[in-house]
Amino acid sequence: MEDLSKTMQQLMNQRHLNDNYRQLMAKVYDDPAVTAFYQAHRDELADDVLTRSAAKLYEFVSEREKLANGGTTFATGYEPQLIVSNHLIDVAYVPTKETQEKQAQQQLRQRVKSIAMPKSIREADLKNFDQDPDRAEALMAALDFVDAYEASPKRRHQALYLAGSFGVGKTYLLAAVANQLAADGFSTTLVHFPSFAVEMKNAIAQNGVAGKLAALKKSPVLMIDDIGADAMSAWVRDDVLGVILEYRMQEELPTFFSSNFSMEQLEKEHLRISTRGDDEPLKAQRLMQRIRFLAREITMVGVNRRPQ
Repeated sequence: MEDLSKTMQQLMNQRHLNDNYRQLMAKVYDDPAVTAFYQAHRDELADDVLTRSAAKLYEFVSEREKLANGGTTFATGYEPQLIVSNHLIDVAYVPTKETQEKQAQQQLRQRVKSIAMPKSIREADLKNFDQDPDRAEALMAALDFVDAYEASPKRRHQALYLAGSFGVGKTYLLAAVANQLAADGFSTTLVHFPSFAVEMKNAIAQNGVAGKLAALKKSPVLMIDDIGADAMSAWVRDDVLGVILEYRMQEELPTFFSSNFSMEQLEKEHLRISTRGDDEPLKAQRLMQRIRFLAREITMVGVNRRPQ
């Protein structure tokens, strides 16, 4: 096969090009990537491709050189790539490896929607969850859920109600499950319920209650963190939490919970008594029926792992 650089030298001599241009283009045609592309696609290219595509080839070599030297390129975060277009050589720009990694991370974060949750949950990972005996049951149950849900996301899957004292890793485990699901292409919503309750009350004035409610009702996987941490008004209990749980039970959507209360304590010590002091055991029982349908209780114990 004829050497590319020799061919180009002949063309440039024939055209009586000036020395600066000749030197510039000689560098382009000596570039290994240009040579390899030309040889690989020669049968697809027009006979005069080397002259008609000279500007594109120069663009490819110069932009790639800028990128290698850390300079400012034509398209930040993208690198040039030679392609065949209408029997000529053209340049396309594709994401660099660094850009691809950033885009992948952004997609992961978009799959995990968090509401009033700490930033630290972004790094939660099932592989980093301490596998001590006191928390082994919770970890195994979480892993089993991930496997079962990913194998058949349209079927009903009972999620987990993680009960335990402060700092034993309930929130971390929920976030780790969410991040694993996100890595595998599934969307999750994590919500700190006491903070969400405040948001809902504030949304009344802006007529934003329906939209916020729908986001939680319809999330493919919902994680309600710290339920029972603050006193709950009758409106939040019945018209917010009750509506969310009713919809998710009817649609059989996976719903996780974490709480400092056991299920029994949540019913009798939290849901039963409203902020006005009303004792409403039937309403509490109704809510707990939905929670028990959606999730099974696992108690987590251990030392407080939060920074003191």
